[in-house]
Amino acid sequence: MSGLGKGLLAASLAKLLESSGFSVLPIKFDGYLNMDAGTINPYKHGEVFVLDDGTETDMDLGEYERFLDKSLDTTSSLTGGRIFHHVIEKERNGEFLGQDVQFIPHVTNEIISWIRQKDSVGDITLVEIGGTVGDIENAYFIEAMRQLSIEVKQDNVCWIHVTLIPVLRVVGEQKTKPTQASVKTLQGMGVQPDILLCRSEKPLNDEVREKLALFCNVSPSNVISGHDVPIIYDYPFQLLQEEILTSVFNKFKIGPRRVPTLENWKKLVENIKNPIDEIKIGIGGKYTQLGDAYVSVTKAFTHSGASLQLKVTPVFIETTTLDNKLIDENLKKCDGILIPGGFGKRGVEGKIQLIRRIRESGFPFLGICLGLQCAIIEFARNVCGLKNANSTEFQADTPYPVIDLLPSERKVYKKGGTMRLGSYPVKVKKGTLAHGIYNKTMVNERFRHRYEVNPDYTTKLEANGFIFSGTSDDGSVVHIGELNNHPFFIGTQYHAEFLSRFEFPSEIYTAFVKACFEHKKRRDKGE
Repeated sequence: MSGLGKGLLAASLAKLLESSGFSVLPIKFDGYLNMDAGTINPYKHGEVFVLDDGTETDMDLGEYERFLDKSLDTTSSLTGGRIFHHVIEKERNGEFLGQDVQFIPHVTNEIISWIRQKDSVGDITLVEIGGTVGDIENAYFIEAMRQLSIEVKQDNVCWIHVTLIPVLRVVGEQKTKPTQASVKTLQGMGVQPDILLCRSEKPLNDEVREKLALFCNVSPSNVISGHDVPIIYDYPFQLLQEEILTSVFNKFKIGPRRVPTLENWKKLVENIKNPIDEIKIGIGGKYTQLGDAYVSVTKAFTHSGASLQLKVTPVFIETTTLDNKLIDENLKKCDGILIPGGFGKRGVEGKIQLIRRIRESGFPFLGICLGLQCAIIEFARNVCGLKNANSTEFQADTPYPVIDLLPSERKVYKKGGTMRLGSYPVKVKKGTLAHGIYNKTMVNERFRHRYEVNPDYTTKLEANGFIFSGTSDDGSVVHIGELNNHPFFIGTQYHAEFLSRFEFPSEIYTAFVKACFEHKKRRDKGE
């Protein structure tokens, strides 16, 4: 079921397999009929993750990239909508002339073809099927995998079933019935799991393992305890201890090419467990009731914190209800503020009000996408004297449209997949905070936006002290803005969190975390 940890298992197992000497190519199947995740509200499905090629995906793709330090592409994400679209296009193009197009074989064949395109690229293709066993929306994915397992022979396929082992408070024991029921459903679909990954709060006891093995037709050694860990980056070590690689390699009748040690990974996990200090960073947004809406941001904090041996605790600030009193309260308990990306006007005025206090008080600030745009609006209103300056996204008739649609977006009416998406070069100006962070004049970052800093106002903004330290390669689109009379105030049009990896954290997030730590030390000294 959703939120059980299939993505984390897939990412952790992929990491272990790669550390054992095999190249792994992950794929995520999602049953919803959207073409991609781009138009789904974060409250429905968590954040939208963006790949280098501009594909908007489920957030599990982000977990794969963060664990594997590997940039994926559109072939790693498949939704029901994409599959049906491909099949219907083929039907319209006459590829099925004389046939009645059906789920089997046409839809399932399309899924199999999607998987088989990875065959010549890597050693192991790891497929995560989203949803819950028994759902109509993922049944055709499971059927396609069943057919594929016959096609490639059973020794080349390993089925891992991620299942919940609940504990009822009244009796206080781990219950196996939900797992037995879901395995029977799978068996009824022609699939016999090879491995059970049992999610539970505490480790499985031997009696439960034996019971599951007996009733689910699985070897006891292949009943794996997937109990909770305090740090998700500890999960590969838990799986190693549970000998999941032995179970997988036995099924494939192969052995590891090398012993996975994960030494650097282990050191970073130890840094998280034994930090030298803790800082708190506020995240000012409008989806604060669901942490998954900003999961890449919070993971980027964890990565940077691990590299600096700091514990970074996110503090969510709901900007739709902000007033001066709440702003003061939040600034007192935080060491820095990040304003993340987002769409729509709800909560924007709260963000702008918060940014003004940050700018005037010398508080560390990082703005991401909409965060940069709000910083520009605030500066235009309160420093440049452009009263009622705004973005045309929020006020079409604003007298000073300091944020406006990208020229390429002005004749675009469809919403799905039509933004400026994916990896683009960023030209960084020497002698700026941005250049000090990257130590390069050209970097690549990932974008997801329709609106930009209006070039008609950049001269006015620069004359009043706002520095545009990063642009597109041709200089036409602003990518980074900063203040030079402030300890740390910078905003990016791109989402640097999408490229942050556990072992290779984002440069700009790391610089921000350092600045927050320095701010905390100054404040603790009463400076």
